[in-house]
Amino acid sequence: MPQIPGKIHELTVGQLAARSGAAVSALHFYESKGLISSRRTAGNQRRYDRDALRRVAFVRAAQRVGIPLATIRDALAELPEERTPTREDWARLSRAWRAELDERIRQLNRLRDHLTDCIGCGCLSLATCVLSNPDDVLGRQASGSRLLVERKESGDGVCEGGACGGR
Repeated sequence: MPQIPGKIHELTVGQLAARSGAAVSALHFYESKGLISSRRTAGNQRRYDRDALRRVAFVRAAQRVGIPLATIRDALAELPEERTPTREDWARLSRAWRAELDERIRQLNRLRDHLTDCIGCGCLSLATCVLSNPDDVLGRQASGSRLLVERKESGDGVCEGGACGGR
């Protein structure tokens, strides 16, 4: 891993990639989504402030627990520009995500506990289908797998009740 002298306050995209463990393409993507920022040199090369290292670590940690990039961007926007997120920042921002993570954990536990109940049924409207149709929500609207065809043909791209034609 390349060493960066302490007196250097900016990193090239290659240095940031090497230090953060993120691919250069991921850094470009993060920048396009407003998660990190750079300045351009006279030669049109990207230069990142050193605080980008902590921001990339913050983004990657949040992504690992399933936080959407838009939510991460909103969280980082709450921080002053050119300031590295601190432990206190992370604690404050992550507290806001706790309920969402608890719900995901609950859903994953339900999936794990009932996975064998649903394999092969395919109808998505049985009252016993606790994975794709909890509490038979879709069964109140109509029955059978035609619900998937109707939703797909509507072109609205909405997946209701966890059921989606593109699953």
